[in-house]
Amino acid sequence: MGKTFTFGLERVRELREHAESRAKEELAASLHQRLKGAAMLAAASDRLAQAAADGRPQEGARQTAADFLAQERWLKALQREHEDASLSLHRLDAEVDARRGALGDASREREVLERLKQRKAAEHRAQAARREGAELDELALTMHLRQARSA
Repeated sequence: MGKTFTFGLERVRELREHAESRAKEELAASLHQRLKGAAMLAAASDRLAQAAADGRPQEGARQTAADFLAQERWLKALQREHEDASLSLHRLDAEVDARRGALGDASREREVLERLKQRKAAEHRAQAARREGAELDELALTMHLRQARSA
């Protein structure tokens, strides 16, 4: 009786769905990188704490000036490594936030088209039901007229 529903923006909806999937993958990759960054920061913190503990001379032990300076340089290098890991983690946090925002935008864009598709499909069904009702009314009227003529 009626035509099947075809959404005119289906290709655009599919592209938006693909963009959302890509945004999900990018967020997952960013979260993975952030976890690696957090592990690097924790490792740098552990190395710094261990070096600080190892650098303390035993009670009554003597330490030469060269040993003391070498230990100080080593601690400063570990502190720089810790600071770099901390800065890297902050950058990764910012990237995760940006990816999360991009995913939200992509999701909203897809949902808009999904709602439009559902609304258009409902309109199509309502229009088909009206056409079918009109056809049934016309058929009933024709049958009534035939019966009235034959009686």
